[in-house]
Amino acid sequence: MNIQFGISTWVWTSPFTTESTKLFPAIKKMGYDVVEIPVEDPEVIDAPQVKQALDEHGLDAVICGAFGPGRDLTHEDPSIHQQCFDYLDALMHLADTWEADFIAGPMYSAVGKARLVSPDQKKREWELAVTNLRKVSQKAADNGLQLAIEPLNRFESDLINTTAQAKQLINDINHPAAKIMVDGFHMSIEEKSLEAAIRTAGDDLIHVQTSENYRGTPGTGQTDWQSFKRGLEAVDYSGVVSIESFTSDNQELADAVCIWRPLAEDQDELAEQGLQFLEQTFQ
Repeated sequence: MNIQFGISTWVWTSPFTTESTKLFPAIKKMGYDVVEIPVEDPEVIDAPQVKQALDEHGLDAVICGAFGPGRDLTHEDPSIHQQCFDYLDALMHLADTWEADFIAGPMYSAVGKARLVSPDQKKREWELAVTNLRKVSQKAADNGLQLAIEPLNRFESDLINTTAQAKQLINDINHPAAKIMVDGFHMSIEEKSLEAAIRTAGDDLIHVQTSENYRGTPGTGQTDWQSFKRGLEAVDYSGVVSIESFTSDNQELADAVCIWRPLAEDQDELAEQGLQFLEQTFQ
């Protein structure tokens, strides 16, 4: 395995803005190679200025999308699809500026869209996701990029909950730019085995997010980290393992991801101890 370690700026702040680059010196000093940038609003980000800060502190960037109700490729209204296409175009522009290799996230549907629907409606929404993501895959390929498509747990999506479902989705999309990312938090809810889930992703796995089963500091909860490690070794994973956790200080973010209490005594402590644990586990 050849692993770099990253961390999401959601650990400290939301939304990411140009001013959020003030986090970069501390992230680098902690020992991280990569900063994961969740882009909620591209309009508040000066891409060249962020690139300058990345270069200054020797950090690479991973770009994660934020997909709310207005960015839903399975919506019945095609104008909503266009809003999502436009947003994904903006992410691709950032990726070009920041020299990122892919854009990541649950881009098939809106986060929080979790309902029990009829088989016919499920089929329609699946086909919309396939058709629209095939278009996005081609656009990504035209820009030298890939898509890292993320399964979410059942409370956040009713479309793609497991790695097997993500694998079926990218098989149906049938485009070489469509790939998979996994998130240990979601896997801890939905998968019978972390190792088996990662093996299912196989060569299509291009990004990994981690936190504990309760979304806190890696190594402080119930996650089966040895199963996680065996899975990554089995697929000979080369890429980023990134901590995605959240601050409860931002009300909008806390509401979106259901963070009703602090997940660590100190966010810097979460980042520092989490990195130490990941290095000991995966290196």
